[in-house]
Amino acid sequence: MAQIELRNIRKIFSISVRPEGRFGVLRGALFRHRKIIQALDGITFDIEAGELVGYIGPNGAGKSTTVKIMSGILTPEEGTCLIMNRVPWRERVRHVSRIGVVFGQRTQLWWDLPVRDSFDLLKDIYSIHPTDYNKRLKELAESLDLGPLLTTPVRQLSLGQRMRCEIAAALLHSPDILFLDEPTIGLDAVSKLALRSFLKRENKEKGITMILTTHDMDDVESLCSRVMVIGHGKLLFDGQLQRLKQLYAPLRSIRAVLTEPVREFHLDGAESIQVDGNVWTVLFDPQKVGAHVMVERLAHSLPLRDVEIRDQDIDEIIAAMYQEMQI
Repeated sequence: MAQIELRNIRKIFSISVRPEGRFGVLRGALFRHRKIIQALDGITFDIEAGELVGYIGPNGAGKSTTVKIMSGILTPEEGTCLIMNRVPWRERVRHVSRIGVVFGQRTQLWWDLPVRDSFDLLKDIYSIHPTDYNKRLKELAESLDLGPLLTTPVRQLSLGQRMRCEIAAALLHSPDILFLDEPTIGLDAVSKLALRSFLKRENKEKGITMILTTHDMDDVESLCSRVMVIGHGKLLFDGQLQRLKQLYAPLRSIRAVLTEPVREFHLDGAESIQVDGNVWTVLFDPQKVGAHVMVERLAHSLPLRDVEIRDQDIDEIIAAMYQEMQI
């Protein structure tokens, strides 16, 4: 039996919609119009113990709603959800004792208290044995470099510092599953690299199952071999990241900044070329020609000042999936 099982999960929300027009506010105060939003539409998947899965999609696709159902915060209208053979929203106390949740936009720490005081409160909430607590806190403080932060009020922390503390707070009670909802949002490059390295280590050494929702493709590529893509509440893809790219984002792009404008001409290996002043964007298929070959051809033909190679981002991949599936 899988550690996480979702079958045909459906979730709807009813929201108020203000009437349009000049007197929309007045009419909205007198007559409320409700709109039904299908947040999740038959989501089904399994996740085995120890997996690190990327759960990706555009804003409003249903990622956070799925996480909230799996963590017991929301109850679906239809379907079944078993986490470690428990229904999250029916056995919340037992369930939350074995999971950790990190929401990038929200905090579980007390804003005006020093970080250590928040950790001590969490120790009591989760009934962690003092010996286990001290051992785990020492491990986390060393791994996440929390030493100087433990006596600092949460409100005085930078975003990167707070996120490291949020991760530690979610792991203090040694959960079996960690839900990460946009954990690197707003972080600088150094903080992102450090956080990714820590998560990979915890997953490998502690065997913690992790489900990561993010818009940052670098997060997914560095952490996850398996990805699930959601769009309009439907699961569009579940498989290996490389397979996703092959199916929906086969092309890579080179953004070449020139020292002076040059008129567009035919370039061997280029699927398409866009010229905007002294910036060339060249799309090519890496299965047909290597990136280094394309860069060499550009360097030989153009007065290059700078070159950047990139994959298509998540939004472009989702757009391609929508177009193909006619969603």
